Amino acid sequence: MRPEALKPSLAWGEKKIWIDDRVWYVPTRSEQTPFTFPGWHAEGVFGNGNPVCVEYCSGNGAWVAARAVAHPDCNWVAVEKKFTRVRKIWSKIKNGDLNNLLVLCGEGQNATTHHFPTASVQQVYVNFPDPWPKRRHEKFRIINADFVADMWRIIEPSGRLTMVTDDPDYSAWMIATVLKHGGWESVYPDPFYTTECADYGTSYFEEMWRSKGLVIRYHQFKKKVC
Repeated sequence: MRPEALKPSLAWGEKKIWIDDRVWYVPTRSEQTPFTFPGWHAEGVFGNGNPVCVEYCSGNGAWVAARAVAHPDCNWVAVEKKFTRVRKIWSKIKNGDLNNLLVLCGEGQNATTHHFPTASVQQVYVNFPDPWPKRRHEKFRIINADFVADMWRIIEPSGRLTMVTDDPDYSAWMIATVLKHGGWESVYPDPFYTTECADYGTSYFEEMWRSKGLVIRYHQFKKKVC
């Protein structure tokens, strides 16, 4: 099924939060209609108690769809703001019959803060987020103190946060921001990243940056058990 053939069951202009046909719509400014997330295990979401893994900045979904195929014993959530990209992920779900993959259409931090249950996610991945390299644009970076605190809240004890970038400055920002929180420890020793990660999978951005000769940095942090 082509992405263009997929249509939401409600018009996006209605600004309503709803879950339908493997897509969870979370408009940033939704109508004041009561919504309570029923939990990852609920029918209409995943319908089972398998571990949940979330990827933010999913783009066209190539990486997360491949992980869903390779790891059918896990539930996967792709978070993407742009509906044109969401529809590409939705198409992959349909064409691959991926019942263990859900795509969230909305701004990631907003959806996480308001709807993700505490200690309900095993792994979080952030692959090649926009580095917003200019200082005046740093406020737009997804990796910030509030995001890191939200990840600590939603991830299970000893769960992991993995972040990947080709940008050395953003790499340093990620490391400093996560370690400043105090609730994480790096899986990798100083300098707290690795440039090789076997069986991690690949994506459009990784292939593009590698083709340009850029070095990819993988960061992984484990939630400390109090």
